[in-house]
Amino acid sequence: QVQLVESGGGLVQAGGSLRLSCAASGRTFSSYVMGWFRQAPGKEREFVAAIRWSGGSTYQADSVKGRFTISRDNAKNTVYLQMNSLKPEDTAVYYCAARFGWSASYYSLSAYNYWGQGTQVTVSS
Repeated sequence: QVQLVESGGGLVQAGGSLRLSCAASGRTFSSYVMGWFRQAPGKEREFVAAIRWSGGSTYQADSVKGRFTISRDNAKNTVYLQMNSLKPEDTAVYYCAARFGWSASYYSLSAYNYWGQGTQVTVSS
């Protein structure tokens, strides 16, 4: 059973930084794609970033390019989302997700089989 546990959320001022972590367990993740999504109040959950565990190729939404970086630590089975230059519009619950095997629809919620419980990020102006 795949388990994903997010941490690192909190309250930060605009322009600040946070690093989210997603600890993954229950599988060997070398063939997995890991994603970060977010959901703001009253809005649909949206894609933020994804990484292919093998090879480390990364993908970001246009809204976060140049500000957010996704990475992974193989030894710790952990995926990170480094968020810099945060804006109030980045306020949301951030979710970690996982799927087995590559999908060209890595930006789609339906492409992922496993989800974490989410961690709140609040950016004050």
